[in-house]
Amino acid sequence: MKLDFIPLDKLVVSKANMRYAKKAPDVSDILPTVRSRGIIQPVIVRPNCAPEGFEIVAGSRRFHAAKIVAEERRAAGDATPEPMPCAILDDGDDAAAIEASMIENMARLDPDEVTQWETFTRLVREGRKVEQIAATFGLPDLTVKRVLALGNLLPAIRDLYRKDQIDAATVRHLTMASKSQQKAWLALADDENAYLPTGHQLKSWLLGGQSIPVKHALFDMEASGLATIADLFGEDRYVADADAFWTAQNAEIEARRAAYIEQGWADAIIVPPTTHFSTWEYEKAGKRKGGRVYIDVRATGEVIVHEGYVSGKEARRIAKAEGSENGTGQKAARPEMTSTMQTYVDLHRHAAVRAALTGHPAVALRLMVAHAIGGSHLWRVSPEPQSTRNDEVRDSLDNSKAEADFDERRRAVLAVLGFCAEEPTVTGGNGDDYGVVGIFQRLLDLPDAVVMEVIAIVMGETLASGSAAVEAVGMEIGVDMARCWQADDAFFSAIRDREVLTRIVAEVAGETVASANRQEKTKTLKRIVRDYLDGTNGRDRRESWVPRWMTFPPAAYTARGGVGPVAAHAKAQAAREIERRLPDDDEPDPAAPGAVMVLPVEGSAVAPFNEDEADRLAA
Repeated sequence: MKLDFIPLDKLVVSKANMRYAKKAPDVSDILPTVRSRGIIQPVIVRPNCAPEGFEIVAGSRRFHAAKIVAEERRAAGDATPEPMPCAILDDGDDAAAIEASMIENMARLDPDEVTQWETFTRLVREGRKVEQIAATFGLPDLTVKRVLALGNLLPAIRDLYRKDQIDAATVRHLTMASKSQQKAWLALADDENAYLPTGHQLKSWLLGGQSIPVKHALFDMEASGLATIADLFGEDRYVADADAFWTAQNAEIEARRAAYIEQGWADAIIVPPTTHFSTWEYEKAGKRKGGRVYIDVRATGEVIVHEGYVSGKEARRIAKAEGSENGTGQKAARPEMTSTMQTYVDLHRHAAVRAALTGHPAVALRLMVAHAIGGSHLWRVSPEPQSTRNDEVRDSLDNSKAEADFDERRRAVLAVLGFCAEEPTVTGGNGDDYGVVGIFQRLLDLPDAVVMEVIAIVMGETLASGSAAVEAVGMEIGVDMARCWQADDAFFSAIRDREVLTRIVAEVAGETVASANRQEKTKTLKRIVRDYLDGTNGRDRRESWVPRWMTFPPAAYTARGGVGPVAAHAKAQAAREIERRLPDDDEPDPAAPGAVMVLPVEGSAVAPFNEDEADRLAA
């Protein structure tokens, strides 16, 4: 490079300069030195299209400091400013200019991260590869990739970070977001009444509530074709579709469970994400001592296998039996039945019991309920987790009248079954060491009316939230939401749509009020609805109002769709209509295709119903 002194009026800051901006940079830290000693380190320039003009590609802060000093001296009567010492680059190499600016500035005042992102992006546009940029600045390739990922953020997000309005963790999680997700997040940031996910909450928001690393997949992710999201700030990739992941993961878990049983383990028990397997509650035991395999499934997708465990009580019983044998000094007696004979006897007894069970529906009902509560290797019933990422929604549900009523009945059922009153659920593996058998014996001692109450709690706990079954049951029973719900803070916080709020105002206050306030902010519309529901600020109180979404049947406020209860109700109604179309003749035609008749068989437990029995069953 050629060295020369160039007048200040012949210099401008180049757009290739890392610190190029319409606003002058902060030079307060170097201004005293420039006043006393002038510019010592040459700035880097290159010729531009102006006559005898040059543009500064590195040294913008020194240039602005020199201009301030020149203005001060001009005001003091010195009209001849000192020229700038300059190192002149060859014309036309934009990438070289950008690198020169970056290298020199990194050796001085560190540029903010947003500026680094934008500069690296411009280098790529100038034809530089990641490996070349990394070699130029002495950085690992991964660091450069991370910087480039941040450069792909929407400008509005970069500006928020540049102004310290969002933290680094939030920005880095946003690099995993699509452009539409970034826009949706910015919309939440602009809405003062909306919940804005940041940090790790943002990660859950982006991934639909579940951050499932690809490394936890038991199946071949590449062969499955499932989409993944790359996190350039970690060492992991994440699953984009959690439901599809769990479908494949659960299938592989079942296959491995069957393989363990085939290997001779007493049982292989799948511990669901809602339950925690505590090793200190169990003791190690081999296959010959009845050891089981526990497959601990975590909500993150991780699966931990614990081979060879029995409960503490079982371990003590085994130890006692072994001590008795060792005390006599005799070898343990050979079993009376071989394993093949054991299987033979078990299968025939099983066949006889289930044939006889068809004649004892009351016993079968109690046995079914025992399985639903205690579970077995053939039954996997999980209580609805009622999960939500929003604390306001969680508090609203916990404090609702419906939850209080259900919890009161649940505690009564827990007491009847001999379970601890503080158990969070009746289902999900309750019971003692006797498991299903112990629960079954208790249910046999209970009258039908009490068993029916147990069933109601079991079914309530295992009814999937948001499902068509909820809609079908609500319509059949005739649930009145106004008796157990009223609008609260969490409800109003979750409403963000102006069109929907306008329709709610029309429902609560009337069309005249809704039309007059159509252009108001959402905050004002919410205030109007609150005033009418509470009867405050001169408004007539509106009693027993329930939004269309929550009624049975539910309805939408707009034609845009996207209302879960409406879709679920449509599915329930479709099933109901199909059922209504089926033939309902009193006497089915035996010759009709698919006709089924139940006939009494001599010597069997199945007998025809008489009229009294039919009336009793219907009641």
